Amino acid sequence: QPQLVESGGDSVQTGGSLRLSCVESGINYASSRDCWGWARQAQGKEREGVAVIGRDGKTTYADSVKGRFAVSRSNGKSTVYLEMTNLKPDDTGIYYCARCYEGGWYDLERADFAYWGQGTQVTVSS
Repeated sequence: QPQLVESGGDSVQTGGSLRLSCVESGINYASSRDCWGWARQAQGKEREGVAVIGRDGKTTYADSVKGRFAVSRSNGKSTVYLEMTNLKPDDTGIYYCARCYEGGWYDLERADFAYWGQGTQVTVSS
């Protein structure tokens, strides 16, 4: 069955950088579900969408991370990345990788995607 596995989470100081990775296995990578998202969840808060790369390669970001985060994918489209710079304590949370629904649909604001990985912890200290 399709599986997403995130990695790269760590504890860093304010202003630091991290690159998260997400690899998918168990599906045909030529699927119409060729669209990836990232979301995060801070303790006691709802999950929020942070970034997406669509089927056409276009990227979209939440206002809170725009200019600091960048999402990209490998040429083989089996791996997606989230490059994070100038990290702030408010960026702390569990970061989840996700795939879009069939046809490439998603809702970033609602953190609405088809399925998710288990997440990787990012902690930013002041």
